[in-house]
Amino acid sequence: MSIVNIVLVVIMFLSAFFTCILILMHSGKGTGVSELIASSMYNSAAGSAVWEKNLDRLTVICGVIFGVTVLILSLTFPLATI
Repeated sequence: MSIVNIVLVVIMFLSAFFTCILILMHSGKGTGVSELIASSMYNSAAGSAVWEKNLDRLTVICGVIFGVTVLILSLTFPLATI
């Protein structure tokens, strides 16, 4: 396995981890894990919308990074030889 594939695997696992964390931080219809972590940020109604938009952007960015690394790894990962 080449150095590039090792770096891609590390990036893939990090992006998967951060995607899971960011998804858990989203609040649902009621309260979410984000309410426990960042309860002070939800006190103002105006700040809440900005916080959610930024959280959405970060989640999409991490998801896209994960998808791109999986695609690149599927094309470049060495195949087993018998």
